[in-house]
Amino acid sequence: MRDLKGIGDVARASGLSVSALRFYDGAGVLVPAAVDRVTGYRRYTAEQIRAARLIAGLRRVGMPVAEIAQAVRDLDDPDSVRVKLDLHLTRLEAGLADARRELSRLHALLDSEEKSMTRVTLPAADLRAALDAVRFAAPATADVIPAGVLFETGEGVLTLVATDRYRLAVASTPAEITGPAARSFLPLAFVDGLRGVHTGSVTLDLTADQVSARIGDSALTSEPFDVDFPDYQRLLSPSGPETRQVLVDAAELRERLAAAPVVAREHDGSTYPVSILNLDPVGGLHLAAESEWAADAGAHVAVNREFLLEALDAGGPGQLVLQLDGPLRPLAVRVAGDESRFSLLMPVRQ
Repeated sequence: MRDLKGIGDVARASGLSVSALRFYDGAGVLVPAAVDRVTGYRRYTAEQIRAARLIAGLRRVGMPVAEIAQAVRDLDDPDSVRVKLDLHLTRLEAGLADARRELSRLHALLDSEEKSMTRVTLPAADLRAALDAVRFAAPATADVIPAGVLFETGEGVLTLVATDRYRLAVASTPAEITGPAARSFLPLAFVDGLRGVHTGSVTLDLTADQVSARIGDSALTSEPFDVDFPDYQRLLSPSGPETRQVLVDAAELRERLAAAPVVAREHDGSTYPVSILNLDPVGGLHLAAESEWAADAGAHVAVNREFLLEALDAGGPGQLVLQLDGPLRPLAVRVAGDESRFSLLMPVRQ
């Protein structure tokens, strides 16, 4: 008992308040080594002071109580605790990224109320190529999401995004940008008008209630949709260590898909073909049959075959990278060596 420390000593040594130590006792996170039956006075070992210091640090960075408790239980296994620290840091970084995006939107909202304008200038060929890379993923109708494409400006970059909830396509291209950061969700009629421009340069003027494009002596105008575009960034979080990637030739894969087994699925009264993808034992792409999917659904990624073919077309000829992150994550289709353009296809459940 002489080697045990009182609750006040532990509070001073750890940085936790006395009330916090009582809370963590009641929560079963740090139960004192001894409690006086008469006075209720709590006493702690030197090892528990070490645990209290860990708790204080984890509390300061906002780790949930249940995870703090597990970290305390694993204190004799430092590697396990370090994994928890790294996972919590990743979560904090993702939360900070979400906060930055939301604050950026609020800045854009305030800017739009001031009627500020963002000007984007770039070669017509670059704009057309970026639009061609995302156009296939735009909704055919405006049942749930308006039929359009998001134009989003960054530092010297124009990013275009389209989604119909079942697939998402992103393409970025360098541009000369002046004015505040802008997000404009623009109708397909305007987008398709821009796709008809092949030469020269295009200047886009973006405001909260209007967008105009100048191409030489010609001009196009439109009004942005007055709705929030889905937060596509949440789908773009870095993949974990289980990511599987395979390099494929686009033309060869189209031929293989045409000859591969097809599974029929029905949605909203319509039947569509599904392709089932996996890696073979040597790391190449394997197009599986339905029986293989049924036997081991956790190892396969299933997607709408027509959507996959359209994504391959948007990626263009040459080498593409397919990123298979499991049956519940989107299938990513990327141009080899080009991180600026890619598409995601939502998985089909078994």
